[in-house]
Amino acid sequence: MTFLSSVKHSLKLIFTGISGETNLPEVGISASVDKVEICHFDSIKREVEPQQDWTRKLFKEKPEFLQLTLKSLLYHQQLFKDDMDVFKQCLNQTEGSHVLQTVGGCEWDDESGEVKGFIQFGYDGEDFISLDLQNETWIAPKTPASVIKHLWDADKGRLRHFQHILMSECPKMLQDYMLYGRSFLQRTERPSVSFLQKTPSSPVCCHATGFYPDRADLFWRKDGEEIHEGVEKGQILPNHDGTFQMSSELNVSLIKHEDWRRYDCVFQLSGLTEDIVSTLDKTQIQTNWVSPSEFPVGPVVGGAAGVVLLLVISGVLYCCWRNRNDFQPVDGKC
Repeated sequence: MTFLSSVKHSLKLIFTGISGETNLPEVGISASVDKVEICHFDSIKREVEPQQDWTRKLFKEKPEFLQLTLKSLLYHQQLFKDDMDVFKQCLNQTEGSHVLQTVGGCEWDDESGEVKGFIQFGYDGEDFISLDLQNETWIAPKTPASVIKHLWDADKGRLRHFQHILMSECPKMLQDYMLYGRSFLQRTERPSVSFLQKTPSSPVCCHATGFYPDRADLFWRKDGEEIHEGVEKGQILPNHDGTFQMSSELNVSLIKHEDWRRYDCVFQLSGLTEDIVSTLDKTQIQTNWVSPSEFPVGPVVGGAAGVVLLLVISGVLYCCWRNRNDFQPVDGKC
């Protein structure tokens, strides 16, 4: 199996608005490039807050770019607030607290130049309406959204506005960010790969963390051939430092002890010419499981350091379980 590197980059803005009485900002906006948050804005502070060292440097050295970003966010904040009013009126929900979220942006292929724009709205925690740019129509998966669909389908000015924003302004801004943040956004960071297991009868979790970019794959092999039976692959999730993590579990309950070393966990990353291959080895598995017969009666060996190690392993095992069981619609944190 050969991992194919993608050359697509993305700029995504997430708008979150809350109506009614609340101590939270009425509107919050988070911008990310290639799934890494680059800046934040909210309706209380009304200023752009860079989230990465290179965006801080960019805004400091190019104040005109900062002002352009601020002007754009202020403009779209007002449009978003107007959309909140439309949703409440069309749904007869002028009272109470409601949450509107918009996810919009573009993908740009820096080799072919192909651009794809996208925007979708969620209301009170559910997918509500999205734009089909190719067919120039709004898609309403649920009946309550049909009123807004008909309203927006008839508004050709709104459609042209989104076409311009998503297909022209967005890719231009993305290219500007890519040009300035190239050393950060196009770097390659190797992960640390570990084997983890809750109990001797649990699946073995192959966990890779600290890698960048997110164009990666993690899979199991037996005798050099990729296998799928007994394997549960998790999603790629972001770390707090801008890197990523992922995991893949192998059910070892039916594998004979003498056959364990026939299995490998393979990690592939765009930018690396060689795979990172880890052979399944019981002696390399980390776990926080202690046999009842071996449970210490006196002070725990290792003191505070031992407790910290157990907490770290427990946290990573939880991430493996969450990778397999949780649905992450936007940027989950582990």
